[in-house]
Amino acid sequence: MKISVPELSLVLLVGPSGAGKSTFARTHFLPTEVVSSDACRGLVSDDENNQDATRDAFEVLRFIAAKRLARGLLTVIDATNTQAESRKPLVALAREYHVLPVAIVLDVPEAMCHARNQQRPERQFGARVVRQQLQQLRQSLRGLEREGFRHVHILKPEQLEGLVIERQPMWNNRKRETGPFDIIGDIHGCLDELVLLLTRLGYQVSSREDGTGGFEVRPPEGRKAVFLGDLVDRGPGVTGVLKLVMGMVEAGTALCVPGNHEVKLMRKLRGADVKVSHGLAQSLEQLEREPPEFSTRVVKFIDGLVSHYVLDGGRLVVAHAGLKESMQGRGSGKVRDFALYGETTGETDEYGLPVRHDWAAEYRGKAMVVYGHTPVMEAEWLNNTLCVDTGCVYGGKLTALRYPERELVAVPAARVYCEPKKPLGGGTAAASATELTAQQQNDDVLDLADVTGKRIVSTRWMKNITIREENATAALEVMSRFALHPKWLIYLPPTMSPSETSSLPGYLEHPTEAFAYYQREGVEQVVCEEKHMGSRAVVVLCRDADVARRRFGLVGDERGACYTRTGRRFFHDEAVERAFLDRLGAAFEASGFWAEHQTDWACLDCELMPWSLKARELVREQYAAVGVAAQSSVGDVQAAVAQAAARGLEVSAFTDRLRARADSVERYVAAYRRYCWPVNSLDDVKLAPFHLLATEGAVHVDKDHVWHMEALAKVCRADADFLVATSYRVVSLGDAEGVADAVRWWEALTSRGGEGMVVKPRAYVVHGKRGLLQPAIKCRGQDYLRIIYGPEYTAPQHLERLRQRGVSTKRSLALRELSLGIEALERFVRAEPLRRVHECVFGVLALESEPVDPRL
Repeated sequence: MKISVPELSLVLLVGPSGAGKSTFARTHFLPTEVVSSDACRGLVSDDENNQDATRDAFEVLRFIAAKRLARGLLTVIDATNTQAESRKPLVALAREYHVLPVAIVLDVPEAMCHARNQQRPERQFGARVVRQQLQQLRQSLRGLEREGFRHVHILKPEQLEGLVIERQPMWNNRKRETGPFDIIGDIHGCLDELVLLLTRLGYQVSSREDGTGGFEVRPPEGRKAVFLGDLVDRGPGVTGVLKLVMGMVEAGTALCVPGNHEVKLMRKLRGADVKVSHGLAQSLEQLEREPPEFSTRVVKFIDGLVSHYVLDGGRLVVAHAGLKESMQGRGSGKVRDFALYGETTGETDEYGLPVRHDWAAEYRGKAMVVYGHTPVMEAEWLNNTLCVDTGCVYGGKLTALRYPERELVAVPAARVYCEPKKPLGGGTAAASATELTAQQQNDDVLDLADVTGKRIVSTRWMKNITIREENATAALEVMSRFALHPKWLIYLPPTMSPSETSSLPGYLEHPTEAFAYYQREGVEQVVCEEKHMGSRAVVVLCRDADVARRRFGLVGDERGACYTRTGRRFFHDEAVERAFLDRLGAAFEASGFWAEHQTDWACLDCELMPWSLKARELVREQYAAVGVAAQSSVGDVQAAVAQAAARGLEVSAFTDRLRARADSVERYVAAYRRYCWPVNSLDDVKLAPFHLLATEGAVHVDKDHVWHMEALAKVCRADADFLVATSYRVVSLGDAEGVADAVRWWEALTSRGGEGMVVKPRAYVVHGKRGLLQPAIKCRGQDYLRIIYGPEYTAPQHLERLRQRGVSTKRSLALRELSLGIEALERFVRAEPLRRVHECVFGVLALESEPVDPRL
């Protein structure tokens, strides 16, 4: 014998004590699927038979069941469930989570229950209890369906032997169908436009020769159409649209979900007292011209339509009026109502139409939802949802979404077939020269819940990255108090690890260790780039303010932003920043950048000089203070030693040590002074871009570092007084002479006061033998490291201690931040909601608050 239960349901086992419910549950369901009232009594009282703990036990039972149902998991309740009042809250729970309640009744004779209980010492509670439970069960059997159970299975003992329970997929579950799909919005009898749209989509549409007025439709190879309902009413070709769509559905070349207009038509054709309004009269009038059996066929077709479909592994949901995440893939009257009508506030607008709740503005689901129902001027993405009802019957157009390509295809209406009560697009208008898109308007208000708390972020390069709650809080503090406008924050750069410590005399860092790291991991070529001693800066530049409005959603005269690696605006003077961006934009224009890269915006990773432009207070209060104090104290000691020597004391040992200390202090002061100069105007500022991170439609991590250097060098040549092209060398790690030449280049850079160089694998992102490799390793010179570790760090006793430093934590941080930064850019380029971009940007900033030696 076989019985079926829906794959997503709340199954209640019903039967008296001793009926075999627990054995039945173990036989037919997974242990994790079964929630036992006895086990819950044990959890709360250490005694599964403690009836005093029943109330607490059922609170636990309902809590566990609710969590499972919320996650879309079949759940089995192993309890007697013989009383209607005990079943009622469980049926209500099923309805709350839009799953189907199922009753499996074990109708076992009283004697058999007694015999089984006699074999269980803990169940010696007398025959009266079982008899009472059986009586309650008998009284319940006929009323189970009235209680709300959609499936009731009553099983006798002889039917249990060899019983098979089949999991019945939900009717809306089409996850195995991966497409590609062509999803078409509300047609409303616009037959000519439908045929034209299908033709543009590559479908071959021809009339049947059997005189029925039907159509033969041949789709492009592998593609399937999906109709979002409201096929009927208002337009002149209702019956033709029905014939075309029904034929495609019957042929398996299309799916269709019902619209509210189909449901109203079906009720009218079945004889219900339905008010003939909103275009229904046109449908009825056209159907009267058809044979009566056609109307019968239409009723059967509409009655068989499923409220919504979940497609492509759960990545796509289609419904006439859309669907909230909590309802997707589920079955209940409320789900069907929402899919048909959406959600209203109970109010009416000035046109007498119901005010609809904007569920899409609050949508946070992973699945893309494509829907219709509410006509708009233009189909616009909002939180991964798209309304493709563009009001064809009102003189707008008929629109289709090609999935997974995310390409919109539309044909204009031939004429206005019906005057709308409300101006078309009155809800979500298309962006004009001064208006923002629906998504940009929605992104104007950010939700704290989208970036706070413990989060696990999935990226393309690292599957799961954990952001701890306390780190997220620290990031929020920085962002809310100091950051620039959040719509510019599409990227934050990763930290960079130094090389392992060197064993060479007098060196803490040396290129040899960086080369060895990449060579061990199988990298054949690296790029060595000069490291500029400035401040890390991210520059987002638009061609003009109109691009900033259209692409970033910023209204005003801004054309970009320059910000630090913690998201703070670099220039506090808006006029200076505007001049900075205008000068950079002029170089982009002069170099032909916009045309060459087919974009009107770009995001750059740069170094902005001088260092003192950002770090003026740091230099004055920390480094300069140390330098002045050290010079003063060494000078005082040298004077005292000179006086002692004049009195004939032996002080040669002190003299040599002080001479070395004085030399270290002077080199320390010279080191930080080298990277500081006065800035009186923009002419005193230098920008060295080294990564072209992203442009319209592309994140350039697929290009190697040589491409980045050359693409940006072309821009730098357009304004060499302002832009600095970064010097670099390509080194083959198998070429000993080439490696030695690169070391000599590093020595030359550092000997003349340069900070050092950055060693990167030639490819932007590389997987080595042990996973993702460091995107870059910095090798800093001896004198620069004095700023970091102090004037006398090269003394043998200090250097030996510093060589014990570890870089593993810093490197782990770099990989996680790299992955998050790239993910943020990719989400922005895909035009995902700002909250999705900020999830990654906030993640980078949050990781920066992890405890790591700041000197690294």
